[in-house]
Amino acid sequence: MPSLKDLKIRINTVKSTQKITSAMKMVASAKLKKAQEKAESGRPYASKMSNIVSTLALKVNKESGPKLLFGNSANKNILVVAISADRGLCGGFNNNISKEVRRRVKELENEGKTVKLILVGRKVGTVLKREMGQRIIGSFSSIQGDSLSFSKVSPITLQILSLFEENSIDQVEMFYNHFKSVISQVVTKKQLIPAEINEEKVEETNEQTTYEYEPEEEIILNDLLPRNLSTQIYSALLDSSAGELAARMTAMDNATRNAGDLIDRLTLEYNRTRQAFITKELIEIISGAEAV
Repeated sequence: MPSLKDLKIRINTVKSTQKITSAMKMVASAKLKKAQEKAESGRPYASKMSNIVSTLALKVNKESGPKLLFGNSANKNILVVAISADRGLCGGFNNNISKEVRRRVKELENEGKTVKLILVGRKVGTVLKREMGQRIIGSFSSIQGDSLSFSKVSPITLQILSLFEENSIDQVEMFYNHFKSVISQVVTKKQLIPAEINEEKVEETNEQTTYEYEPEEEIILNDLLPRNLSTQIYSALLDSSAGELAARMTAMDNATRNAGDLIDRLTLEYNRTRQAFITKELIEIISGAEAV
């Protein structure tokens, strides 16, 4: 049985931890609204950009069209871009990305593909470097959070474009946590190269509107595709940042509640132990008095 002093120390320690988790929950909650607004306001632009690319893609010859649109025909070297958070204490947010990237890398290598990784966020790098260090060709951190801006995506985009132009990679896939709601963040895979072409949406758009392009579609795509690449990565980073704050708020709320339950249990144990000591002392006093 632990002593009263030990129980008191444990109770005070848990109370201190509860104060920290409660403060972190409030900070995450305060930042979440702004991050959520940024993520949701960025989606229509990214979606419209993707639709325009899809519309133009259907009018371009696959043989003469931009390589970014159709990818390299070899389809042998695959680049996987994994986006996680820079910090922890957000439940399974980072671990879910690591699990999905591991599964996808194994799947591609079983198909005979060569896989390379670009990691965005410190946490996914910490986990994957131990087992996939030789596959990692790029790592970026400290670009998310309050300071996230479109310009910070440029180094990632430039590295991808450079690797693609050198024929070092044939396709690019991106994994990130899609912010669905405060209590739900879904690991999502997005195809970056070749660009995703949604023919159904294009058909719906064409039924309502007819476009004439000047200059020609291929010239427009040569300029638009690198921008679309940056836009899709930036949209994923905004989604991931909002998801991180939501996951941290939920995790810290659960931790605060668990700390409260633990404090109640320890307090009950403390009171029972204290009562047992008092009862024992009373019995000793009474026994001593009777002996006299």
